[in-house]
Amino acid sequence: MKDTAAALTRGLTARHIRFIALGSAIGTGLFYGSAEAINRAGPSVLLAYLIGGAAIYIVLRALGEMAVSNPVSGSFGEYASKHLGPLAGFMTGWTYTFEMIVVCLADVTAFGVYMGFW
Repeated sequence: MKDTAAALTRGLTARHIRFIALGSAIGTGLFYGSAEAINRAGPSVLLAYLIGGAAIYIVLRALGEMAVSNPVSGSFGEYASKHLGPLAGFMTGWTYTFEMIVVCLADVTAFGVYMGFW
């Protein structure tokens, strides 16, 4: 079995990673969805966002630790396969793919609403 960790190289700088994270976190769908939720439920939605954000932060820190301790080419589906089994890795990969499709459609919809407004 070939050692894939030796073949990996780091091509992105810290600046690239920060901008990728910023672009992923701040999207048109986030602003559009947040405005509607805050309008209907009030500022308590911000508390729910803080709690959800804290949970996501903990999960992503754990994922970062796994990436540092075991760098593999592939996504977090590789870690799910290794630690939870091949079915978990398969389901994780396809769930992420489906989620990205839904997010892209939501962003396009929000973009269309913004362009209609302007």
